[in-house]
Amino acid sequence: MNFVGKLMSPEFYRQQTAKFVASAAAYYRPMFRAGSITPLWHFMAITSLVMYTASYVGYKGPKVAARRLQAKTALSEYKEKHGISDH
Repeated sequence: MNFVGKLMSPEFYRQQTAKFVASAAAYYRPMFRAGSITPLWHFMAITSLVMYTASYVGYKGPKVAARRLQAKTALSEYKEKHGISDH
């Protein structure tokens, strides 16, 4: 089966999920049993990354893009009005 065919198959995702769960369990189970703080730090870091990405994509990204466009337009109007040109 070709690569695109694999990506379209739900079975591919089931297999990948099962591999990930088994790998994560094998990695974290001894840490949980030993009372390590490492899983907590990993969970906190992943949560922060997901939250930041979601807020930037959903809210901040369009606002920043609009602000940059407004500043660019204002600067070009200022330069046109005062006879300033880009070198």
